[in-house]
Amino acid sequence: MRGWLAIAALLALIRLPFLWTPVQGDDPYYLYGAERALIGPLHPSHARYLFQGKEVDMRGHPHPPGNAWYLGAVLALAGDVSEAPFHAAYLPWSVLAAAAAYSLARRFTSRPVWAALLFLATPAFVINGNSLESDLPFVACWLAAFALFVKAVDSGRAAWLAGAAVALAAAAMIAYQALAAIPILLFYLWQRRRGWLAAWGVAFTPALAIGAYQVFERLSSGTLPAQVLSGYFTQYGLQRFVNKLSNAAMLTIHLAWMLFPALPLLAWRKGAPVRHPRDRTFLWVWTGGFFVFALAVFFAGSMRYLLPVVLPAAMLVTEKLRDRPRWLAAGFAAQLALSLALCVANYDHWAGYRDFVAAMKPQMNNRRVWVNGELGLRYYAETEGAMPMAAGQAVRPGDLVLTSELAFSTKFTTGGGVLAPLAEREIRPRLPLRLIGLGAHSGYSAVAMGFLPFGVTGAPADVVRAELVLERKPVEMFLPMNSPDAGRHIVSGVYSLEDNAWRWTSGRAVFLLNSPPAALPLRASLRVYEQSRVGRVKLQLDGETLLDMAVKPGPVELVTAPVKPAHESATVTLTVDHTFTVGGDQRDLGVILTGVGFR
Repeated sequence: MRGWLAIAALLALIRLPFLWTPVQGDDPYYLYGAERALIGPLHPSHARYLFQGKEVDMRGHPHPPGNAWYLGAVLALAGDVSEAPFHAAYLPWSVLAAAAAYSLARRFTSRPVWAALLFLATPAFVINGNSLESDLPFVACWLAAFALFVKAVDSGRAAWLAGAAVALAAAAMIAYQALAAIPILLFYLWQRRRGWLAAWGVAFTPALAIGAYQVFERLSSGTLPAQVLSGYFTQYGLQRFVNKLSNAAMLTIHLAWMLFPALPLLAWRKGAPVRHPRDRTFLWVWTGGFFVFALAVFFAGSMRYLLPVVLPAAMLVTEKLRDRPRWLAAGFAAQLALSLALCVANYDHWAGYRDFVAAMKPQMNNRRVWVNGELGLRYYAETEGAMPMAAGQAVRPGDLVLTSELAFSTKFTTGGGVLAPLAEREIRPRLPLRLIGLGAHSGYSAVAMGFLPFGVTGAPADVVRAELVLERKPVEMFLPMNSPDAGRHIVSGVYSLEDNAWRWTSGRAVFLLNSPPAALPLRASLRVYEQSRVGRVKLQLDGETLLDMAVKPGPVELVTAPVKPAHESATVTLTVDHTFTVGGDQRDLGVILTGVGFR
């Protein structure tokens, strides 16, 4: 009972505080499948959507439709997508995975609680278990199948074997990597009860289930999903030799971090002698067999790919350190602390997209909005009516474009319009840890991002921008605030003219100016109000910072070195570090501006 209580407490710790985790990663694509399941329940994989600017067919998705079916059922019950209810609906998968892990640990180790806790505290289970992707349902069904199959073989009971067949079929319909279970289970059967023909047949359930799905799709829709998937592998070059080498290198790095690195090292150097050689051999075959499968099949090198090998590795380490419970406790504590810290950083990253879209909602009303990026930015923008950007998409004046520097933006055309920045935000998690991010070099999700298991940096995880497509062409190179054409050149962040001479800015003022024919200094004439909190002012040209300086109350003249913009029109942005308000005035005030431009 103490073991179950410890497992339940850990599950509550890693799941309940993160029920409001934003939609992230590949979640939107599974939700497309869930929406399609409401239209055609037998064919959720018939969803089509834009991916990195190109339309794709979900029959070529690297996962069968099992997870989309489950999400579709949740969507039918909930009526709409909402973070907390959907994550709560995934809690049973965590419970199933924990129960199966504990059952297997009781069979193969003398310290089953520690083995189960180490599995549940691994970064991939803590982090990816709080998403809507297929990893958690798959590993839950995988472990349940192994637990039931082991019970069946050890006892000879057909009821356990039937349960194993159901779990294996479910795992196969969630992820194609369920095929890797076949040789591992056959090895256990050969070790223990090689004459049981029914068990030999059940071990092949993943192949039978996947084959049946392929045949069903071929007969009902005329298309074989495996052919579509193979076509995408070729189109995106996912199985190129260099990608396979990178995948192998990244998975090897991740393998060292699935458990806290000191624990395997201590087990190897100081561990107790082996007591059950056949059990140890099976656990090694399980770990090594799936790892070799991952090297051969996968292409992105993500840490979550290795979830099926964490439990056997934890059982091997736990059994070697069975006489060292304090070491196990210390390793578990360190591993859990790292996993929770990464989970918090992951939450902050995706919450940044949610918050940015929420802040832009007033600007998105009554205009066409395009989202130029994937992941969480795309999902939250689409929920507010934005459309995904197709490669080469033509936008028109008046449109708003939301762009991410990180999330796979694509090229588009403005149809002669001019892009003017409306808002920009750095997404910077509270902790200096990154699973994915600008300059993080972390291959946690994809080796294309780097070869570190996770990044340690204070740099922003992403920078997102909102840009407005303007039709007007500027005529002024230097804009006095009392110019009759000021409205033609002010994009955002500037208030009405006062005393026929100056205007208040907000925290960020944006102007569209005519570029000079030759290099000229960029200037801004302003006054820092005595009662304001402004301490720094930044001057940017087309998104590049030219001047970032400390200022004091009183008149200020910002002057850069001579510069020649790259285009006929130049976007100039004036930003202050703090704004303030005064009684009876709801405006966020920055500085008093009299003129800005090239002169």
